[in-house]
Amino acid sequence: MESLHQFSRMSSLVQELSSCVELDAPRVIDQKKIQAGVRLILEGMGEDPEREGLLETPYRVSRMWDELSAGLEIDPASEITCLFNEDTNGVVLVRDIDFSSTCEHHMLPFSGRAHIAYLPRVGVITGLSKLARVVEVASKRLQVQERLTVQVAQALVDRLDPLGVLVMLQAEHTCMTVRGIKKPGSSTVTIDSRGCYKENDALRAEILSLLSRP
Repeated sequence: MESLHQFSRMSSLVQELSSCVELDAPRVIDQKKIQAGVRLILEGMGEDPEREGLLETPYRVSRMWDELSAGLEIDPASEITCLFNEDTNGVVLVRDIDFSSTCEHHMLPFSGRAHIAYLPRVGVITGLSKLARVVEVASKRLQVQERLTVQVAQALVDRLDPLGVLVMLQAEHTCMTVRGIKKPGSSTVTIDSRGCYKENDALRAEILSLLSRP
């Protein structure tokens, strides 16, 4: 019966992944609107958008936002495109995934590292690079760190149905370091835990201990 359950679960996951193949046209942003907005900002600052150093700035900024918002209409879970069934019941943990995103409150960057741990259910795992892809897609949109943490954890829950997930993000926010309070070196830590890592204090402590090691 257990083997039948595993087969049924794997078949269901394969069908889900097959259904998430992207068939829609690529996202197209309105670069003309962005360029017009940048010109207004420059004028509002008292700058001359026609001076030599700023002539191409609206175009450059629109290209930049095309890149920084590339993940806006993509489900992070869709990046988990392969599944494997291995005879394992141990934790999978990937530390120090570099990321950068843009805070939606001031439209300033924040960057840091993501750490992801999950405990497979009946040996269902994914490629390690897929975890980094999930972080990358979720970060390429206007964000807050708390929501980014939740979205990464939810992607693993949706695609892998693991026994437990724990995601930790550590980041430095330029809205705190270059403006306002101006406290460089400050770090923000957010954690989202699911399943056994939320319900079992000892298991959660074990993962946090692994993350704290140099």
